[in-house]
Amino acid sequence: MNMATNTVKAAGKKVYRSLTPKGFQPVVRSPDFELSEDLPKYWWDNDPAKTLLLAALSASFPPGERFFIDSVRYYQDQISDPELQQSIRAFIGQEAHHSKEHKLMNGCLEEKGVGLARIEREIQWFMDWMRKNLSPERQLAHTVAVEHFTAMMAEEFLLKFDALEEMDPRIAPVWAWHAIEESEHKAVAFDVYRSVGGSEFVRVTEMMYVSVMFPFYTSLHLVQLMREEGELANLKSWAAALKYMWVKPGIFRKMIPSYLRYYSPNFHPWNNDVRHLLDKAKKRWLPASLRD
Repeated sequence: MNMATNTVKAAGKKVYRSLTPKGFQPVVRSPDFELSEDLPKYWWDNDPAKTLLLAALSASFPPGERFFIDSVRYYQDQISDPELQQSIRAFIGQEAHHSKEHKLMNGCLEEKGVGLARIEREIQWFMDWMRKNLSPERQLAHTVAVEHFTAMMAEEFLLKFDALEEMDPRIAPVWAWHAIEESEHKAVAFDVYRSVGGSEFVRVTEMMYVSVMFPFYTSLHLVQLMREEGELANLKSWAAALKYMWVKPGIFRKMIPSYLRYYSPNFHPWNNDVRHLLDKAKKRWLPASLRD
């Protein structure tokens, strides 16, 4: 076996072998969340900056996840491994439900005056631009890179620390469910990319690009939302959010090692085996009918 590419030779050909735990499959769930009209506007710790950061991310999910589905589906017919084929179908199902539920959440927040429709339109324009201008390989590499970001945030941000406990109990289960499924399917796009012989150069350079664009536009959208809410000069909120993200508990700071591991030729998303974390989160946040 070549550890740099995780391939074995079979019948004279290199065959990719995934490091996803044998038999582990994402689960397609059909939740039925209801966000009541009396949900507070700032539902995470009663804090504008924290809440609007996740609101900005939520605005990007419907167009972004449709793009992810398309980039993986493009290569689906080239996958011969039945387990990976099953994972692809589950990935598509999970992402479709994420898009639907966040569309509903975004509509609820819009009704409270949070301007997410403009952000969603901007993200949709960018997704359409990539569809027209990037090769299918680079589109899939983009999905692989963003999936690594979302898995890191799900695992380090939402599932390990107390962010979910600080949220209004009517919206916390939505984010918990999404975080669980992001972690469950974190290797699907990566395994597809490796299976079809995706370039290491394209994989790494696309992550470099995403590493600039993802934080930049997320920060820009947060600033725009804070300004529209009249909270741009709320130094207390900014300070609390920055402290939480970078100092104590320092979520983003603690994500740096996981982020850097992506650049190793030996990288695989399941090198970070978090099944124990998923089991704990499922028991805490999902009804029994949605756990498996």
